[in-house]
Amino acid sequence: MRVLTVYAHPNPNSFCHAVLDEFTKGLRDAGHVPDVLDLYAMKFDPVFTLADGATWLHPDMPADVLERWNPRQAVLDSITNPLKRFLARRAMSDKDDREIARMVRERGPKDAAEQWRHVAEADAMAFIAPVWWMGFPAILKGWLERTFSYGNAFALDPDGWEGHVSGRIGLLKHEKALLMTPTLFSEEDYDAEWREPMRRIIDWTLSYPGVKQVEHVYFYRATVADQATIDGYLKRAYQLGVSFEPAAMQAAPPGPDVPTT
Repeated sequence: MRVLTVYAHPNPNSFCHAVLDEFTKGLRDAGHVPDVLDLYAMKFDPVFTLADGATWLHPDMPADVLERWNPRQAVLDSITNPLKRFLARRAMSDKDDREIARMVRERGPKDAAEQWRHVAEADAMAFIAPVWWMGFPAILKGWLERTFSYGNAFALDPDGWEGHVSGRIGLLKHEKALLMTPTLFSEEDYDAEWREPMRRIIDWTLSYPGVKQVEHVYFYRATVADQATIDGYLKRAYQLGVSFEPAAMQAAPPGPDVPTT
């Protein structure tokens, strides 16, 4: 399997990076093909701009939705340079809404399009990042916002365009997404208050667009843990790579659940 790992931590000497190294080694040893995106190292820009918003236009949107969104004006609003606005106006002069939407998608931000290429080529995904303020670091949140766009990661049926979440159409075909998140606080704290909100928001971000299996592994108290605990976590990270096969692809049913440590 080709496994895309999206990694978000600014310190190359961090525990997170050690998890990345061990997990990637485990994938390779199991015969998978790792593809790693180190968002800080590549200086990925997480800021969703007007140009990103314009690429959410899609030629397959209902005609009334395209009309309300006014693709022509959306393009012009996303351009601040007067000369580029003039050229864009000329390029759109003989095009209808659908043609403009198609043109926008073809000419959208190249960095986001390149990130999507990595997603589209993967069979499964993994995410390694610390828990900051009960969520992903901003750079990873921005990566999701800019990469998982309409028409790529998801679409909507008529109910969706009426504002009902039941109308979403997941377009991702990935077998599995594995999230690995070191924490400051204990397993008991997450059991009591925080795991369920994170599941509803973070894990849902991947199940909503269609990932078949979403697994979330926490490395509790990693920030303050002793060396023996850290060594155990790194062994687990390696094993998660070795045993990465999605449940649907495993030859036999899994054994009893192993407590997350």
